[in-house]
Amino acid sequence: MLEIHKNYIVDENKNLIAVQIPIAEFEKIEEILEDYFLGKMMADEEDAEILSKSEAIKYYQGLKESNVGC
Repeated sequence: MLEIHKNYIVDENKNLIAVQIPIAEFEKIEEILEDYFLGKMMADEEDAEILSKSEAIKYYQGLKESNVGC
């Protein structure tokens, strides 16, 4: 299991408002989520079109590029 080293950010009233994690751990989480998403896209039988691995990666990259400004 991935160990996540968290630093909590609080406001002046000690309310939790954010969490900081090391970039390497964030990148690992992002990779895990991307792999999961690609697997779902490839295996989802409800979709009209089932994608191959290369098609799923290409499609996902297009989604990431279109959301860069978000």
